[in-house]
Amino acid sequence: MGQMIVQVVLVAVMVVLVGVAGATPPGIAKNPSHATCKIKKYKHCYNLEHVCPKFCPDGCTVECASCKPICAGGSNPTPSPSETPSTPSYYPPPSTPSTPSSPPPQTPSPSTPSSTPPPTTPSSPPPSTPSPTPPQTPSSPTPPQTPSPSTPTPPSGPKTARCRNKNYPKCYNMQFTCPSACPAACEVDCNTCKPVCNCDRPGAVCQDPRFIGGDGTTFYFHGKKDTNFCLVSDPNLHINAHFIGRRSQNMKRDFTWVQSIAILFNNNHTLFIGAQKTAAWDDSNDRVDLSFDGQPITLPQSEGATWTSQTSPSVTVSRAEDSATNSVVLEVEGKLKVSAKVVPITEEDSRIHSYGVTEEDCFAHLDLGFKFLDLSREVSGVLGQTYKENYVSRLDIGAKMAVMGGSGSEFESSSLFSTDCSVSRFVGDSNNIGEKSSFEGLSCQSGIDGQGVVCRR
Repeated sequence: MGQMIVQVVLVAVMVVLVGVAGATPPGIAKNPSHATCKIKKYKHCYNLEHVCPKFCPDGCTVECASCKPICAGGSNPTPSPSETPSTPSYYPPPSTPSTPSSPPPQTPSPSTPSSTPPPTTPSSPPPSTPSPTPPQTPSSPTPPQTPSPSTPTPPSGPKTARCRNKNYPKCYNMQFTCPSACPAACEVDCNTCKPVCNCDRPGAVCQDPRFIGGDGTTFYFHGKKDTNFCLVSDPNLHINAHFIGRRSQNMKRDFTWVQSIAILFNNNHTLFIGAQKTAAWDDSNDRVDLSFDGQPITLPQSEGATWTSQTSPSVTVSRAEDSATNSVVLEVEGKLKVSAKVVPITEEDSRIHSYGVTEEDCFAHLDLGFKFLDLSREVSGVLGQTYKENYVSRLDIGAKMAVMGGSGSEFESSSLFSTDCSVSRFVGDSNNIGEKSSFEGLSCQSGIDGQGVVCRR
């Protein structure tokens, strides 16, 4: 009998080992490769390095138009990794030992009837323990079979988005699934009627700050941690950002992210949005801080909840249509619209980029998308300067990562609400505005309400 049990256990162990070996994805999962776009006409993507997805068996290439990595040969074997581990790891082990497991509990019960009642007396009456307990023990192997069919992957599928602009009747209210490059956040370009990643549009400031300028060029501006920088400065609009970060041991710079922004406009009205410091990330907990003119803004945690100021121009803050937490849209009437989402640095991000993030702080930060409606020709700032008519980029387009060079000292502000950076253009008087940019009446191709320079020159 003992030999039979040993043989069964050996067979179960061999099956589990085969399942584990099959669950390990081929080459690319162990050693992720990289790919870049090599077509120079796609300035926003040219020579930017992308990490190949784990599920690509033979490496990947970059589709320059969408600036996304795709598996080599067009193969996309996503379902196979999730299916292979589930079949061998759960089903074979419970089913094989279920037969031999029933004899062991039955043999000790008749041999020592006196020892069985003492442990059972505190929890259940003694008369019922001798006879009903042995038949109920074989039923315990059945619960392990219940978690086997349920896998945690299906609920966390890609989100959806809709076109919300009624000026595009053919696309209005149509629902789309977010692209694989940004399964957690996207919006619909109502003009092309296609879903696009929020961080792949002109006016985006995301990740380790990665900017997409008004001219469509993608570049990085790292700045310094615990420092404030001027993103946009115009006679009647000024936007500062506070950078948080972590010093890289292998590099001479900080890893940085935008933790908060302050928007100053007209007669020194101030609008603030920030990400609260967080250790363990839970998307159901709202980590957004909001205030207007120094007074906190409280938004109900429901999709589409809206707050509106009593000032002129009016300020509107609303929850995103598809999220009750951590995603808001801010709009200053006639001036700008900002989409802001609080996101963490995940363990996967930290592993790929060697951020060294610990459990004490997940460096919650903002992914931002700016839409400017009323900029003058004098506009400046890290992002603002790219909206000038005569702007000439000094970026090295041939580099893997086009970085805005220099120390960034000309964009540095003494505090988040100061307008004292070297390139400041802010005067704060709505009657004292410089000559308007000729882009003011340009039709925007982004499908978002309003006019402005956001898509192309």
